[in-house]
Amino acid sequence: MSETIPPCPKCQSEYVYQDQSLFICPECHCEWDPTDAEDEIIVKDIHGNTLAVGDKLTLVKDLKVKGSSMVLKIGSKATVKRLLEGDHPLDCKVDGYGDMLIKADKVKKA
Repeated sequence: MSETIPPCPKCQSEYVYQDQSLFICPECHCEWDPTDAEDEIIVKDIHGNTLAVGDKLTLVKDLKVKGSSMVLKIGSKATVKRLLEGDHPLDCKVDGYGDMLIKADKVKKA
């Protein structure tokens, strides 16, 4: 057995064991399949609601558009086109303004 069992992704416990295709942590009871892709991006709005592609959003404050004199007004509607990693995780189509990257803490789910 030259396989190395990774620590638990939740609590970092070293006492993880394998049961068929799953890894199980006896300390926090976390179960996971190591073949599952962990690339899912989770983005939450200002109220803690999880956002997904296609969600309708409302801006909760005025936003200045970088490199422009344009301002996105509070209450402007947007639709999530895709979720990204980084500082501005929402690629949105803002009604009346076009495509923009927006921070998640500046919007709420409509």
